[in-house]
Amino acid sequence: MVAQTKETIPALLLKNISRDMVMAIEEAVIVGAQRAHAAAKGMDDGHLPSVVGQLRHFHINETFQHALAANDASPSPIRGNTIVTGRAGIFTLARFNIKDGLWVNGRRSKTRRQMSLANMAIEPLVQPGLFGDYQSPSEAVAFFVACFAGSLKTQPDAPTSIQIAVPDQRMEGWLFKESIEAFAKRYDQKPETQNDLAVPKLKKDVGKRQGKDGTTQ
Repeated sequence: MVAQTKETIPALLLKNISRDMVMAIEEAVIVGAQRAHAAAKGMDDGHLPSVVGQLRHFHINETFQHALAANDASPSPIRGNTIVTGRAGIFTLARFNIKDGLWVNGRRSKTRRQMSLANMAIEPLVQPGLFGDYQSPSEAVAFFVACFAGSLKTQPDAPTSIQIAVPDQRMEGWLFKESIEAFAKRYDQKPETQNDLAVPKLKKDVGKRQGKDGTTQ
């Protein structure tokens, strides 16, 4: 029989990643994107999308790394195209950029696919009937994904949304993904509690005094 658990992926994220870190990463992505757009000014329209795309990668990598460092997340050093990662509790944190709707592009990185293998341990939280008994994981991976409009004429200097996303072990689907804006609201939600409606009742005759001879009075 499969063991039941009340643990969820959002709960694991909230438990391991602080609100301050989430907010710092959101700001870092926005600032990095703005710097990339500013740095691309004056480039020829013929290759502007490619230039902006590359500059976003480098600038957001830098601001992401700084946000991780500011929140004691032990960021990896910046080295060329190497993916920058950090650590928050059981989660390894990383990031990437996509055009709106093209989530499959996240799989292009062999490193990201290898990282995602760790999420085999949390897949039972989404599909418990397929994976047997669930054990609380010691390793998992989450990505911060900046989604950009396909055209630079539409919000060219900022992402249309920033998502926190947890892939399955093959990075072929998403166990959980939600905008940072929506996810941040979860920190303010109190866990559900059940009111105790039980009313204690005294047993019959309890409370009557007893005389010295043991008889009730």
